[in-house]
Amino acid sequence: MKLMKVILIILILFQTVPSLCQYSITDTIRNTLPKKKFKMAAVGFFIAEVAPWVIDNNIRNVDYTHISWQTVKHNLSLSSWKWDNDGLTTNEFGHPYSGGLFFSAMRANGYSFWQSVPASFAGSYLWETFAENQPPAPNDFINTGFGGVILGEMTFKLSNKIIDNRSRGVKRQLSEVLALLVNPMNGLSRIINGKWGRVTYNPVDHDSSKIEAEFDAGVRRFRVNNNNGFGFYAHAKLIYGTPFENYKTPFSNILVNIEFGEDDSSKLNIVSAYGSLQGWRVFNGQKNKHLLVLSANYDYINNEAFFYSAQSIKCNLFSVIKVTDKLAVSTIIGGGPVILSAVPDNYLYEGRDYDFCSGVGFHGSFTLAFANILFYSINYRGGWLKTINGNANDYLLHAVTSELKCRVIDNFFFCIEPGYFQLHAGYKNYGDVNKTYPYLRVSLRYSLANK
Repeated sequence: MKLMKVILIILILFQTVPSLCQYSITDTIRNTLPKKKFKMAAVGFFIAEVAPWVIDNNIRNVDYTHISWQTVKHNLSLSSWKWDNDGLTTNEFGHPYSGGLFFSAMRANGYSFWQSVPASFAGSYLWETFAENQPPAPNDFINTGFGGVILGEMTFKLSNKIIDNRSRGVKRQLSEVLALLVNPMNGLSRIINGKWGRVTYNPVDHDSSKIEAEFDAGVRRFRVNNNNGFGFYAHAKLIYGTPFENYKTPFSNILVNIEFGEDDSSKLNIVSAYGSLQGWRVFNGQKNKHLLVLSANYDYINNEAFFYSAQSIKCNLFSVIKVTDKLAVSTIIGGGPVILSAVPDNYLYEGRDYDFCSGVGFHGSFTLAFANILFYSINYRGGWLKTINGNANDYLLHAVTSELKCRVIDNFFFCIEPGYFQLHAGYKNYGDVNKTYPYLRVSLRYSLANK
């Protein structure tokens, strides 16, 4: 808490002085044009690389930070690479977050999306080789590199969307702090470059994407191992942009789902993230629109039956059909390679309770909207996964959900959602395992949109 107070005081001081200055329109426009700042990017990259090690080594005194020239020499050898046994949270959340910082160090200093991608992989390699005495892990390299790109670009876009350079006072301070929390590297860059709190025009390429959000609160009933469960849950959904606008720009469309609930296994039950990479128009008429989109995806499921995490690339076909003035149908079908996933292993593998897998993921959805009042949707997500490090031979994942949503008044909706999750594990040397999670959710939803 003391550290946070000090940080907030420093941030306020940084934003107060520059905001008193005035600039001409010419200078303002010139200063808002994106410029590549390699030195500043290198400083941010260095901080993201060194700061965690300093904290872990000098404050937390973690064993793996006790490095030497011998450990570095060992880790430089390609033969030293080995899948690790770290906990799921460390591998599936901690590493992508670190990769996002490496990526954002470049992105926040004038570099494009594709120019910033190598930074997350380079940061991962340098950390695995020089900052740990443990052998470099392929899973860490993938999670930090690929996951860091997804998390980094999402948080970079959202943090910039939060800030309006024309605003002043308390509102401006709060927006700067919130943007800093969303993407620390972007906030640090704004401080160092003197943008923090400066009252000026928005950049010529200011983000005009629409943002929508949904917030649910309700109850759910589920069944696991012939036992019924019941509890409260909350769900948040964030939609940035739309599939049919700026579809050639990476992450012009972002979708994030987060769900919390009363569950014996975990309070955090679902995290899914979708980011568009490139789109191609198939057909665009007055009543029908079809678009093909390549996307980067992250999925995490954790309920009482099982947990599952995966990073993938998919090709998605979006279709919108206007049947009548009041009736519209939208569909999504897609699939693609699952680069790396973590799936539970009932029999443990070298002390680890999950296996590393790769495979193929596929999905489809159908949504019916009537008069912007009544909505019905059905969704399917599946995957076939082959173990690359672990006990199981293969996995099959199926998730079917359906939702009926009715507008009650203004932005409030009443929702009913039945669903069914199934995970089948086929083992070569052990008995197969089949886990199911049927549920029913009832909630009140608040929906809002902002530009």
